[in-house]
Amino acid sequence: MKKSIAVIGAGAWGIALAIHVARTNANVYLWSRKELPDPNTKTLSRLKNFPLPNNIQVHNSFPKRADLIFLAVPLQFIRSILPNINSLQCPIIVCCKGVEQQTLKFPSEIIEEFVPKQNIAILSGPNFAHEVAANLPTASVIASDNIQMAQEISDEISTFNFRFYKNDDPIGVQIGGAAKNIFAIAAGAAIGAGLGENARASLITRGISELSRLSLGLGGSPRTLSGLAGLGDMILTCTGTSSRNYSLGIELGNGKKLDAILKERTVVTEGVTTTPALLKRAQNHHIDVPIIETVAAILSDKITIHQAKERLMSRPIPFE
Repeated sequence: MKKSIAVIGAGAWGIALAIHVARTNANVYLWSRKELPDPNTKTLSRLKNFPLPNNIQVHNSFPKRADLIFLAVPLQFIRSILPNINSLQCPIIVCCKGVEQQTLKFPSEIIEEFVPKQNIAILSGPNFAHEVAANLPTASVIASDNIQMAQEISDEISTFNFRFYKNDDPIGVQIGGAAKNIFAIAAGAAIGAGLGENARASLITRGISELSRLSLGLGGSPRTLSGLAGLGDMILTCTGTSSRNYSLGIELGNGKKLDAILKERTVVTEGVTTTPALLKRAQNHHIDVPIIETVAAILSDKITIHQAKERLMSRPIPFE
């Protein structure tokens, strides 16, 4: 019997995941808040160059049943979505990244308010949506406290071109997924301001060190951050021209104001909301995060890019 898989959210990432899961021969129920596909081309606006396979059905109403749910709406909206799907009593795979602004919670911590912890998994890794839709080779992590469930999900949704590695550190994986957007803003700002490739590489490397401290301090494993959900995602997001956070950083480095950048965008740039929330959570646990703190100061217009460089380069030099 074919699996029935629901993908909640028809942004670029949700569409790409639906297209990928359809390749496993599952029946895919793609929930869109308002948009239905063009009947002539069967495409959605966020990935208009990729027609939907016949085994994807797009609906504006929530599914009545599913064997798996991929939750692919922006983090700040998942709390409003969960009451509509928590009764389905199947594993929920979290595909959004960040920290909730009001509560400072990671996605799994929000979902635990609605469903049992053992039914939650995290999907994260270095994946641009358009490349997943195009079936280009990539890999990700499925992380859960329920490692048997993570293995089963990996077995069900892995294909030749998309490999899912199981992982038992959902906190560490979510830290990597949230913080990489912040470091991407920093990396983009360095390039935009003409500080050079060396500066970007140094920011990425020191960012991994910062991520490891965060993971250790918040209950994850530093080892996780050397894998796909940490280093892998950092490299892609801090260098890839399709990264929304990296491109925002470049514009900041060019001297453009944040409000002006955001007014011109129709998609969410997660690092903008994640930065102050993750900084506050780190401060609550007395974790030193100088790059995150500096990006927060840039975004709040407290310091310039030049002052940010001075702040970071004048710090005491520790052992690596």
